Amino acid sequence: MRHILSSLIVCIALAFPNGECGSAYAQKVVHDKQKEKQWRSMETGPWDFAPDWYYYFLHKKYSGAETYWKWSGFKSGYRVRFKEHKSNVKTIMPRRVAQEETQKEKIKKVEEEREKVKEMHDEEVIRAADRNVDLVYHSFKDDFTRMQKSITEGLTYCLTKSKGKMAPQVSELQRQNDMICQSIAYTHKQGIGNELENSKRQEAYIEYKKQMEQIVSRVAHLVGMAQQYY
Repeated sequence: MRHILSSLIVCIALAFPNGECGSAYAQKVVHDKQKEKQWRSMETGPWDFAPDWYYYFLHKKYSGAETYWKWSGFKSGYRVRFKEHKSNVKTIMPRRVAQEETQKEKIKKVEEEREKVKEMHDEEVIRAADRNVDLVYHSFKDDFTRMQKSITEGLTYCLTKSKGKMAPQVSELQRQNDMICQSIAYTHKQGIGNELENSKRQEAYIEYKKQMEQIVSRVAHLVGMAQQYY
């Protein structure tokens, strides 16, 4: 009987280990480096996956994997590296940040445009009594506003997409656009000392509209370059 009880106690002790060894085994944390690389690539970067040859053969489109030759003495051979721009998915975090910044710029520009429109409206109300009122500006106003919105959004996108690398091209187009806007504002001036026949105003607005359309086209081209190279 004692022999049987002793055997049962030993079996129970082996089945339910305790103490330092048992606790250490139960609380052991397994660190998966492969999953960590995958999560980090998808969230914030850098763009890297493991095991590399597995992703090259089975998930090339997803990972953007490519091979290259590396000289390393007797260990020379082909290696695998990952290019985000060759992947059909992209890092989440930079795209979120870019979208947020673009949205902020849109809101800011819309507010500025609203203030400008309000100022122009107030001026028009004040000068309505004057007989030298600009009667043709309203025929072009919506087109000007629409194109200015396209220009603003396009240039903002280029700056954000290129992370400031397209600043020279953006600044030049912005300078040309500002000159056109200044010319429009000058032509739109009314009141004493700013008398101008409405036929002349119309001719000027037609020319400014053509120039602004050219700026819109150039901005669209710049956006295409930003999408292709950045």
